[in-house]
Amino acid sequence: VQLQAYGGGLVQAGGSLKLSCAASGGTFSNYNMGWFRQAPGKEREFVAAISRSGFTTYYADSVKGRFTISRDNAKNALYLQVDGLKPEDTAVYYCATQSWRFESLQTQAALYDDWGQGTLVTVSS
Repeated sequence: VQLQAYGGGLVQAGGSLKLSCAASGGTFSNYNMGWFRQAPGKEREFVAAISRSGFTTYYADSVKGRFTISRDNAKNALYLQVDGLKPEDTAVYYCATQSWRFESLQTQAALYDDWGQGTLVTVSS
């Protein structure tokens, strides 16, 4: 599956963005999906995940209540609504397909197979 994330940008603290991820080359609805992020000098970290149907979601504690993951299987699209942004949310955000071997949502990057190129979110204070 080929993934392309977009929608990042420069935003002031407290602002919002909607990140999108377009999928192609596979059956999008077969995959649990995730968002990760990587800040400069830091390791890639889990942000949120969503089940194949979209009915189940899971969030990192650091974004819970501020970020919302969703998907539209008819459009082969994954989304991340990011609200209440903080300077520490500054990072490159990646979308990824979870390995088909796992039914439940996973938070480890090593358990995701296909990755998009990332979109940069910069939050100014």
